[in-house]
Amino acid sequence: METVADIVASLDDPDRPVVHADRVHDAREFRSQTYKTGNALRHCGVREEAGVAILDVPAPAALQTFFGAALLGATVEFGPDRVVEARVLAGPTVELGEYDLPPGGQRVGWGEPPADPSWTYFERDVWSENPTFPEPSVTAETELLAGVTHGAAVEAARRVAEEYDAKDRVAVRAPLAEPGTVVAGVLAPLLAGASIVLPPAGGAGTVAVATDDAPEDRVVAPADAAPSPDV
Repeated sequence: METVADIVASLDDPDRPVVHADRVHDAREFRSQTYKTGNALRHCGVREEAGVAILDVPAPAALQTFFGAALLGATVEFGPDRVVEARVLAGPTVELGEYDLPPGGQRVGWGEPPADPSWTYFERDVWSENPTFPEPSVTAETELLAGVTHGAAVEAARRVAEEYDAKDRVAVRAPLAEPGTVVAGVLAPLLAGASIVLPPAGGAGTVAVATDDAPEDRVVAPADAAPSPDV
């Protein structure tokens, strides 16, 4: 596997849990929702060189937005500044109005329905999309996070995945704004056949990705999993 698109394509087992949050999301369902999200983001103008900013919240929709944007070749930023430079800002609807977007910028909200009809509503517009996706054109050299390519992120995740097994539940307790959290808490569990836990709704894990103390016995520090900048 060389890209995040390869990881998404591998999620085909309906009996495999991949995300524990408000409920358990299985692999095939998560892949379908990611494809739907990618299709919806395409309608918002997302493509290579048209970035996606995601509020740093522990929600399945945040992960699906990350993967959907990655399929389109967009560069993703978690936890943006109040003045957003990306094409799309995604997050809980009630928080999106606090941010300024560039001309043509689009907001994608989940949770509460937006009062502004120009905003994309995740639970309506994304869920109604096609659950299949064209062959992605991203390569290992495509930028995924600022200064980090798909290839570098996947290679770093592959190293971390060697520390996990299929029974592990990896709790994401560090900010997704840190690339090492994305690598160790999101990509590596999927490569290892393990699952992702989004606290607090997802409960406890067997291992945590955290910068401080965690209730799990094993902890991976984001700094130890950070991919090499290569863009």
